[in-house]
Amino acid sequence: MEPGQRTYLFGKFVDDFFSIFYRVIFFIFRFFRQLFNPPFEIREIGHQCYEIGCKSLALISLTGFIMGVVFTKQSRPSLAEFGATSWLPGLIAIAIVRALAPLITALIAAGKIGSNIGAELGSMRVTEQIDAMEVSATNPFKFLVVSRVVATSLMTPLLAAYMGFIGLMGAYLNVHQNENTSFAAFFQHGFTSLGFIDIVASLFKSVVYGFTIGIVGCYQGYTAEKGTRGVGKAANAAVVISMFLIFIEEMIIVQLVNMMRP
Repeated sequence: MEPGQRTYLFGKFVDDFFSIFYRVIFFIFRFFRQLFNPPFEIREIGHQCYEIGCKSLALISLTGFIMGVVFTKQSRPSLAEFGATSWLPGLIAIAIVRALAPLITALIAAGKIGSNIGAELGSMRVTEQIDAMEVSATNPFKFLVVSRVVATSLMTPLLAAYMGFIGLMGAYLNVHQNENTSFAAFFQHGFTSLGFIDIVASLFKSVVYGFTIGIVGCYQGYTAEKGTRGVGKAANAAVVISMFLIFIEEMIIVQLVNMMRP
């Protein structure tokens, strides 16, 4: 072995995997440790909630409305073949509340918010602003990471609920146009098809998705490599890894919820 050459215990790929896994687990543990220790950055959390929530409303509104209209248009011909168009409100409500609203909201947030967090913290790491905060006796982890993860965990379920409402409104307008269904009848039929566990599971999924987006974006940005290339890699990795984990979490949570159904 040449001097200075790195040795691997199980091989380069396996060793690098466990090394990254350890750093991620330590990063998450550090987040929960800092989360409950004062001082609490309430003002920064509020600012991040505004940046994440309010500035995403236009995109969420447009996407949710189109989702409701398109899904209704696609579902009607299949139900019409069996003379079951009266089931359309219930089918739409189940699909949007159980799956579409939280999942699509999370994917939009991963692309818009996750990349922004990764790029922002990555640029701060590259320009040594985080190092300057540490020297000035400021806790950059609590100010930058904890506030953003808390904000994404809080705002993602709110955005998902809002998207679900807008999606149902778009679906109602389409159903009303074709079947002349009243507003009260549409929502009464739709929500009678849902159970309490559906709403709770949807909100729980949204919280998990929001935490995933926040923690992945902050980790990629906070540990970005030096140089401008590291900023781009951090933003790109934040989006790709967040979306990958969201689909895995969706599959796991759906299985768990189905096991809990009576």
